[in-house]
Amino acid sequence: MRPSKEKARVLVIEDDEAQRSLLTGFLARQGFEASSACSGAEALAQFKEQPWDVALLDFRLPDMNGLEVLSRMRQLQPEIPVILITAFGTIEMAVKAMKTGASDFLSKPVDLDLLLVRLGQIRERSELMQENRELRERLSERYRPSHIISASPLMEEVLGIVSRVAPSSSTVLIRGESGTGKELIAAAIHHASPRHDRPFIKVNCSALPETLLESELFGHEKGAFTGALQRRIGRLEAAQGGTLFLDEVGDLPPQIQTKLLRFLQEREFERLGSNAPIQVDVRVIAATHRELEAAVKEGGFRQDLYYRLQVIPIFLAPLRERREDIPPLIDHFLRKYREREGKEIAGISPEARHFLLTYDYPGNVRELENMVERAVVLCRREVIGLEDLPLTLREARTQGSASPPEKPGLPHAVSNLEKDWKKI
Repeated sequence: MRPSKEKARVLVIEDDEAQRSLLTGFLARQGFEASSACSGAEALAQFKEQPWDVALLDFRLPDMNGLEVLSRMRQLQPEIPVILITAFGTIEMAVKAMKTGASDFLSKPVDLDLLLVRLGQIRERSELMQENRELRERLSERYRPSHIISASPLMEEVLGIVSRVAPSSSTVLIRGESGTGKELIAAAIHHASPRHDRPFIKVNCSALPETLLESELFGHEKGAFTGALQRRIGRLEAAQGGTLFLDEVGDLPPQIQTKLLRFLQEREFERLGSNAPIQVDVRVIAATHRELEAAVKEGGFRQDLYYRLQVIPIFLAPLRERREDIPPLIDHFLRKYREREGKEIAGISPEARHFLLTYDYPGNVRELENMVERAVVLCRREVIGLEDLPLTLREARTQGSASPPEKPGLPHAVSNLEKDWKKI
């Protein structure tokens, strides 16, 4: 169906001239753009010429029956809503029509008020389906690996791994410093996978104390602990069919490491306060900024869990090691926050851009984004200047750690001047 502000185009397929005229006239008065066909062949010819929003289809036509026409219409326009109309309605026929793809089934003489209600319901369903499609497209666009901002060989290698591992169900461990984009890569894997229409559930393992984290992950039964007044479904169970993203997995307490290991091995777990095993189909993607090998040697992280998590390892290099990504990221964030703030900022001054390009970014991409956002918000001119950047960059300038290069001709001019003075 078209958006509600546009006229929905309805094709009435009816061999009886009086019925055809009655239905098309009624629909036209109700604001629809109605046309008609008196046979199956004529209807199919019209479907080949242009798309329709709804079809009203008589079951008995002179050249073929309605189910045959319905099947062939579906081949031309798979999602067309079709209301089958017949004077010989039976339950069996209705069931068969629905299995063939009819959206609804009405008996003659057609109740025009009921027809209007059914058309309204079809419109609502179609608009909802369109909204869901657009949402999925926006999500897919946002998380497609090719749309992650990058220009460096290191990131191109990462995105190549993402595209290869996404179709599988293998566990992935993403490693890298804070702010390098580990969650974005995890989301890209999920949305490029066959699980993309199922949940993508995130858990920050360092944000909750052990008792709450265990309940958050695995759920609990009523009375499992003080304050457990009712059963609670955990994040692992909520992610059924989808992906569970465990951020900062290196901070998991030992007891929860054991339960996670069991799930990865046997694909089952138990809620707190229960001995009944629960099986779910969930892909696990984990991320950490910690050196897990050192944690294993020190006894802070289980070695068997480490190997279970690192089936597919992905390493995100810090931004200072992939400086080719900085210019496109600057431009991306500038566009993003300029549009959000409604500001007409033409660009960034050469001096300010130089410092943005040469800074080491201990906070990585997240820090760069924060800097650009701050600059856009504070800027009062058409061009972002050095004074709009954080104090850290300006201090770096005064300390000489990020001073702009001299103009190419200046050293040569000074040298020539010194030679001239010596001649005098």
